[in-house]
Amino acid sequence: MKEALRAKPQPWQEDVLEAIGNGKRRIAIRAGHGVGKSAFEAWLILWFLLFHRPCKIPVTANSQDQLRDVVWAEVAKWWRELPDFLKDMIEVSVERVSIKADPEGAFAVARTARPERPEALQGFHSENLLFVIEEASGIEDIIFETAGGALTGANAMVVMCGNPTRPEGYFYRAFHENAASWEPFHVPCTSVALPGMAAYVEEIKREYGADSNVYRVRVEGNFPLSEDNAVIPLGLIEAAIDRDVSPSESAVVWGLDVARFGDDSTALAKRRGNTLIEPVREWKKFDLMQTAGVIVREYRETPLEMKPSAINVDVIGMGGGVVDRLRELGLPVRGINVGEAPSADPQRYLRLRDELWWQVREWFESRAVTMPKDLALKGELVSPKYKLESSGKLKIESKDEMKKRGIKSPNKADALCLTFAGGEMKMDLHRHTAHMSYDPFKINDPEAYEREVRQTSAGLDYNPF
Repeated sequence: MKEALRAKPQPWQEDVLEAIGNGKRRIAIRAGHGVGKSAFEAWLILWFLLFHRPCKIPVTANSQDQLRDVVWAEVAKWWRELPDFLKDMIEVSVERVSIKADPEGAFAVARTARPERPEALQGFHSENLLFVIEEASGIEDIIFETAGGALTGANAMVVMCGNPTRPEGYFYRAFHENAASWEPFHVPCTSVALPGMAAYVEEIKREYGADSNVYRVRVEGNFPLSEDNAVIPLGLIEAAIDRDVSPSESAVVWGLDVARFGDDSTALAKRRGNTLIEPVREWKKFDLMQTAGVIVREYRETPLEMKPSAINVDVIGMGGGVVDRLRELGLPVRGINVGEAPSADPQRYLRLRDELWWQVREWFESRAVTMPKDLALKGELVSPKYKLESSGKLKIESKDEMKKRGIKSPNKADALCLTFAGGEMKMDLHRHTAHMSYDPFKINDPEAYEREVRQTSAGLDYNPF
């Protein structure tokens, strides 16, 4: 396949391919980020398809985007490198790669693994079976349990690849108590010679520290330490990125964390039940009126069905002024003082901020939530630590405490936390605004409306229109 694909495998890729050639049928690869896992999977799929007929190759990950944009894109890339006589034998479509002469007897198919639909790896029967499991650390145990018979069949080969994002689960056990049943491989970033890799390693070290879980997972290819007291484990966040989930019927809630100092940023998160709708927005060096102006614009341009039932704003510091102005303009704003007593369980949490952060943790722990890829947000979510006070109450590390150990203020993460401060009840937005002087849905005098909003940022460089 080297000659056919004109590929230059890394040493670790050659080692794994050699193990497969020597008859190893259960392969587990834990690796750092960007070491060539997807290229290896693409080579394996094409090789198995061409030289093991009849065959079936179920390929699974915890999100459709991961399969389509990463694995299938890589298969298509290397398929184009094949000599014409081999390339003409294969047909590549959106979710399927097959031998043209026998499309039902020799094919690879993409199957999303979701806990509510655990049959992703079930029902495959062939003389030759290859199961390719992408980002295996994010696949829930129920998927493997449901497919147990197929995975352990005499004619089945299983290859699991992934960043080792959580110290539990089927993938984790393949390197620990179940290691005797697997051929394990470990691929740190520092073991590969790829363009930009050295710069990537230094960037992660500078951003998170060489002793952080992010560095352990993304660079060293090691499982995170569970005893570092991170509020939200990295594995929970990684698994939620682009996860396929059933849409929520909850109302939309926005969380707004207003910058208190020049170096901090103002952040806006938008959540609907189990879905973070978009990457958290961020603005720097805005004063209060500019901040109010940009939120008015966001609210005005949001379709009716996606308008928030509540905009929760942290009123500590500068947020109070933004709340007053947005309330004056008729937006459904709620001032939240995260320094107050917790709302639900004062015996468990020290402050409301502690309670909100823990609610976000429990949101991720449900493993039925999804968020877009947002590297800055991910880094902020894993940064704070927690501890138990002598009173037995749980306390989340404060922004000031984080800054003392060189960690920047988690503005994006705090904005997401604010979406859990209430306001998720659905309401009639038309009726909600009917009594207000400012009605974003029934503007009889658009020019007067625009003048009103312009006054929010009068004399400022930033113009929301």
